[in-house]
Amino acid sequence: MPFDIHNTFDIPTHLDFDVEFEPTRVKDKKYVINGDTGEYMGIVGTGFTCASHGDFYRGVMDTLTENLEPSEMTNAKYNWRTARGGAWSMLDITLPDMQVEIATEKHTTTLGNRIISLHGIDGSCSNQVFFGQIDFFCTNGMIRGEYDKVRKKNTSNFTLDGFIYELNRARRDFYQETAKMQVWADTDLKYVNIQSLLEDMITSKRKSEKMYELYCHEASQRGHNKWALYSAFTNYASHADERNGFSLRNTGNDTQAISMFSREQEVSKWVSDSKFLTLEAA
Repeated sequence: MPFDIHNTFDIPTHLDFDVEFEPTRVKDKKYVINGDTGEYMGIVGTGFTCASHGDFYRGVMDTLTENLEPSEMTNAKYNWRTARGGAWSMLDITLPDMQVEIATEKHTTTLGNRIISLHGIDGSCSNQVFFGQIDFFCTNGMIRGEYDKVRKKNTSNFTLDGFIYELNRARRDFYQETAKMQVWADTDLKYVNIQSLLEDMITSKRKSEKMYELYCHEASQRGHNKWALYSAFTNYASHADERNGFSLRNTGNDTQAISMFSREQEVSKWVSDSKFLTLEAA
């Protein structure tokens, strides 16, 4: 089940299981086992420990409800993605009641707040929480930057202290970040060579060419500005079909969910790139 959206917080049944371990014949390795089904989920080092998906996400939700206003959580939507047979999971929470508008000469977009948390029980990823926005015009998801995240390796006991701090900071910074995006919307790129810029930022020539095509599409709706370029990036990270020219096959074991999140991380690096940050009207 790579993609599942709910209007209430309910951990999917196939993710809410106890995690057990069993030694292998290799001295420093052990099996990760689904305690409910007995299914083998992976092999990790003997020092590996982790919470279950259920305990991790219930901890995340407890933190949110304790630190956000009830009005901010009222219409929250919960998008679940899974991979590796349920060993890797992602919860993408949209908070539409925390919103602002970004206006260009052609179009006005409404942005809501977004919180993304990752959890793995097979050593495939560390516990991670990211903060960003969601563009309700085209459902593009946005992660603000490469460093706007909380991360903790599974090999040490995960605590939510850092998450609470970053959550409160992200809540405060949401409006500052969206104000910056309005500045991007006001940054005219009509006379900037965007194709050359993308070739400098993106190592793959084919990808940079397709990204330029995507920018032209976004610019036709939003105008030739920095906001349209950013929207092209987030479009690439949000859709894996023919609507943006970056289709993605699911090669088995729900790998598409992982690949799409990798795209988001790629975009967060582009947005943190000095070439993008210093981009100004010509």
